[in-house]
Amino acid sequence: MQAALSGYSDAPMRRMAKRFGAPFTLCEVFLDQFVLNVSKKRKARFYLAVKECDHPCGAQVMGSDPNEIVPAALRLVEFGFDLIDLNFACPVPKVLARGRGGALMKDVPRALEIAARVRDALPVQIPLTVKLRKSFDDSPENAEHLFDLLDGLFRLGVSAVTLHGRTVRERYTGVADWEIVRRAAEFVHARGGKMLGSGDLFSAETALKRMAETNVDGVAIARGAIGNPWIFRDLNALYAGEPLPSPPSVAEQLDVIREHWSLSEDLYGFRRASTEMRKFLLKYAEFHPRKEELRMAFVKFRSVDELERIFKVYYETADEGKGGL
Repeated sequence: MQAALSGYSDAPMRRMAKRFGAPFTLCEVFLDQFVLNVSKKRKARFYLAVKECDHPCGAQVMGSDPNEIVPAALRLVEFGFDLIDLNFACPVPKVLARGRGGALMKDVPRALEIAARVRDALPVQIPLTVKLRKSFDDSPENAEHLFDLLDGLFRLGVSAVTLHGRTVRERYTGVADWEIVRRAAEFVHARGGKMLGSGDLFSAETALKRMAETNVDGVAIARGAIGNPWIFRDLNALYAGEPLPSPPSVAEQLDVIREHWSLSEDLYGFRRASTEMRKFLLKYAEFHPRKEELRMAFVKFRSVDELERIFKVYYETADEGKGGL
């Protein structure tokens, strides 16, 4: 599935992932208070609108107070999300300082209270899942919390967990620990649960290898899907025993960029789409034969005409071997 990505997995990104074969997508993580406030405003359409083409899709929510996270989860269901995912993994310092996200990896009683309250409040047909990290830090006392959490969560009726193989303190440094993912998957399966793995999945080959090594039920692809919806196409092909598809040609890249841009502009309008899309364009440029020049061009454009000129120079008149002028 496409994982929740703060600042990235908006509706346009999720729809592109779907088009290339992602069977399930998660929106970017929402703070419970944000959901309760934005759901009363017009701009809810930017964040909470769910179209028929989006299903199945889930919403990830984060908080530390059950009295706020429960109504937020219910509001997300009202907007049409098919699943609620609780974030007990976010490593951002200001989130941790308020007892949210990854801070709950070291507060098992509070984490289980939140999960129990949300599970009890949700309609029975709405699955509840949880995003975890391997532990809060590498200290022995915190390392054991993962298995206490897993045991408690599945006793409460959680449908699945996604485990990222880094500690909260590590954030995104170092290398994800897939051995702990393997051990956790074995633990979860013994309790009749489902588990997905996450961490450093930047190619379909790596994702398939990790699935085979750890016996997880699936993978959640996060940073590896930014500006690369083809990763889902590739993983589906390999999983089905088919050859790895060829990398997208320059012409194919432009078609996908234009489609993603159109979805973003339709939702936000040009000015905001320019801001939201620039980070994706920089990632899409990684596929281009003259990526450094193209990245600089994407950084600098300020108008529709300038963007169209970039498309013409680097995509429409470029040959496959060189690109650009």
